[in-house]
Amino acid sequence: MVPDHVRAFAHSNALLVSHVHNVLTAAGIPAELRNITLGGGAGELPLGDCEPEVWVAPHNRERAEALIRQALEGGSDRPAWTCPGCGERLEGAFDTCWSCGASRET
Repeated sequence: MVPDHVRAFAHSNALLVSHVHNVLTAAGIPAELRNITLGGGAGELPLGDCEPEVWVAPHNRERAEALIRQALEGGSDRPAWTCPGCGERLEGAFDTCWSCGASRET
């Protein structure tokens, strides 16, 4: 029997897990958050049972894991750029200026 969903990512930091969930959703991979509020049970429940998790359909697992690795490793193959609106220097991974909100020119 093939499972409906498989765990793609787990971490004790719920914000990181939520970020991973958002990365997958933005890439068009349906994902479920699980155990997001169980952190308070740590100590009374096994730690592994309390960690927030992201689950995906089995056919999406390989692509999801690749996207997660890319998101966690950071960086980008794209070069740094200078904002046309305010002159702020930004890393290549960003498409919008954090300072003034202007979009990267293509």
